[in-house]
Amino acid sequence: MATRHLYTLPVEQTQWHFDGATEINFTWEYDDERETLLQLYDKGKKQQWDAAERIDWSEEVDWDNPMSLPDESIAIFGSDAWNKMNDKNKAEVRRHLQSGTISQFLHGEQGALIATAKIVATVPDADSKFYAATQVMDEARHVEAFSRLLHEKVQLAYPITPGLKTLLEQGLTDRRWDMTYLTMQILIEGLALAAFQRLRDQAGNTLAQAVNAYVMQDEARHVAFGRLALRDYYPQLSDAERKEREEFVVEACYHMRDRFLQTEVWENIGFSQAEIAKVVDKSEVMGQFRQRLFTRIVPTVKDIGLWGEGVRKAYNDMGVIQYSEIDAEALLEHDNKVAEDFDAKKFVEREVGVAAAE
Repeated sequence: MATRHLYTLPVEQTQWHFDGATEINFTWEYDDERETLLQLYDKGKKQQWDAAERIDWSEEVDWDNPMSLPDESIAIFGSDAWNKMNDKNKAEVRRHLQSGTISQFLHGEQGALIATAKIVATVPDADSKFYAATQVMDEARHVEAFSRLLHEKVQLAYPITPGLKTLLEQGLTDRRWDMTYLTMQILIEGLALAAFQRLRDQAGNTLAQAVNAYVMQDEARHVAFGRLALRDYYPQLSDAERKEREEFVVEACYHMRDRFLQTEVWENIGFSQAEIAKVVDKSEVMGQFRQRLFTRIVPTVKDIGLWGEGVRKAYNDMGVIQYSEIDAEALLEHDNKVAEDFDAKKFVEREVGVAAAE
């Protein structure tokens, strides 16, 4: 079925065309390369995978709770609004919220696909072009995986949210190559890792866990790519140039904190703006989600050197400054290990099955 027929809202209202004019950078230096980026490029080549083969798409899912998430993860759980619902209404809430989440994953991955293709063209050094080329393939695979999850298992879709649309447009319309990195590799990928982790760790079925674990394995490399490239580049900027980027980070982080409420989903299933503001926005679950968003972003922003007074003040205001002490590299290594553990478990189960059949 065409995706257009799955959308709960008219997709025409979010049709999106803009001028992505940019400066193309050729390089004639093929030998002045950074060892760390070449190692990441080598890992990117070796960790390519086939979404049709690595993921077991035969697993059945519960129509009323496709990702088998606990009801406690729903913002209105335990409220009067939730307690008044019958089983059918609760099932509708689960399916629509999960559809909304996976839809934004899908749209975000398409944005990452386009952004990374832009990075290949605009970044000035060959080693970055090499790695970004592997990421283009990664992002295409992620679009494939989330599209299949949405079409085959959820069969419901939502258009891109205004919040995500704004962030992507900012990264894709800026002519400076480092701003595409900063928007996509650091902020949006960091946000995505936190959201993927929730499904990977809380979902009750193997399919949802595996899709998110395998995508996170790739995304961990992508964030590392952004960290390496920008950590080398930002010390070269003037104070004014660095301050401009810090102001952008602050604005984007407040934007992410305040805009990713799934407002369109709640309104579509019958909630008013007042109810969303009173119940959803103020819920403990939403507060925890907002905190979780920044576990991946804050330590990376510090690591790349955008750690001026304005950034620190903003993170203090948001109550997330403590995440600056997180070992970002250790988190990314853990994401890689979780994916490898999924593969090991599948191997054991397959071997046990073969032995039993014999």
